[in-house]
Amino acid sequence: MLDLRLIRRDPDTVRAALARRGDAGRLDDVMALDETCRGVRMSVEEMRAESTRIAKGIGQAKKSGEAVDPAQETEARRLRDETTAQEEVLRAAEADRDALLLQLPNLAQAEAPDGGEDDALELRRVGEIPTFPGGVLDHVTIAEGLGGLDLERAARTSGSRFAYLMGPLVRLQMSLVTYAVDLLEGEGFIPVIPPVLVREEALLGTGFFPTDRSAIYETASDDLFLVGTSEVPLAALHQDEILDEADLPLRYAGISTCFRREAGAAGRDTRGIFRVHQFDKVEMFTFTTPEQSAAEHQRILAIEERILSDLNIPYRVVDVAVGDLGASAARKFDCEAWMPGQDRYREVTSCSNCTDYQARRLRCRTKRGKDTLPVHTLNGTAVAVGRTLIALLENHQRPDGSVGIPEVLQAYGAPPELKPR
Repeated sequence: MLDLRLIRRDPDTVRAALARRGDAGRLDDVMALDETCRGVRMSVEEMRAESTRIAKGIGQAKKSGEAVDPAQETEARRLRDETTAQEEVLRAAEADRDALLLQLPNLAQAEAPDGGEDDALELRRVGEIPTFPGGVLDHVTIAEGLGGLDLERAARTSGSRFAYLMGPLVRLQMSLVTYAVDLLEGEGFIPVIPPVLVREEALLGTGFFPTDRSAIYETASDDLFLVGTSEVPLAALHQDEILDEADLPLRYAGISTCFRREAGAAGRDTRGIFRVHQFDKVEMFTFTTPEQSAAEHQRILAIEERILSDLNIPYRVVDVAVGDLGASAARKFDCEAWMPGQDRYREVTSCSNCTDYQARRLRCRTKRGKDTLPVHTLNGTAVAVGRTLIALLENHQRPDGSVGIPEVLQAYGAPPELKPR
């Protein structure tokens, strides 16, 4: 949520920042409703003051045994009734204003490039793209040859965009997750297995609602929602809390299954496990101070790059354009792994600095002197398991259908190679 005081103090700067994201129009509606709220609030406060003054006079008259003016009693009742009515008007106006305010995205940082989905700025490429003189296989062909993937039975059981991961790929996933958690714990992240069913307030607080509601699975009879990322329950972990600044940054590593409806993605990446409704992920999340958030963003990105380098997966880093940012992000970097089966780079991890946007919604603050201020929140994918498995299988495939496994995963129980059945 944007800071109302900033909107009031410097609306032109806010409008210009929102215009970069194509959302400037709604700001005027927010400001108009805010002006109405301030006017009604002033009226309510004046009536309360006048009501208090009259009540005090009536009380003094009764105490001294004097006759109370009936006109004063009538006026006191009128003011009480009018105040109650105006308080209801104020509550309704504030609710309307706040509902509109929730629809405004975060203000993108000045360094984020302009443009839309196709305008991300490439920052660097790392790793050598492998060549396959005998031809390249995609992850589905490789995984089925290993006996590690069954899409047909999954479709029969659950519909499209589901998979049975089996045998050697299960072991590979377990080693991958354990390696990532071990690395993150060494970097000061506390491992967390969070709830994956959350209340609506958690999704509102993280900025996924109201804009991304169509992508979320809802259990209507329980008023709960399945999360698309453990960012949601990790952010809500300190909802309505005042954190000790001496404890910041607080870093968490969420290990969870995630669920996404992928509404509107029909026809995209339908083969295999690149874009599915259910997947596993290890997610980084940080609560920190405003002064530390930019450095923490770079720190999270460096961890993502270290993981891809440890796995010997070629990748590139892009600075995501303003028009392609999620509602809560002020800036986002994506790491895109080389996918030989698609002959292109595809996103496997991302990391976002959400500044104080989520913290304002979740009322997560820190105390500094006599003041309290919202903390900054950041998130980043350590390992999106399915997509990382794709990159491992395709980049380390061999002509005989086997797959070489990076040494770093062998230390966590993975075999040196996966052999076809």
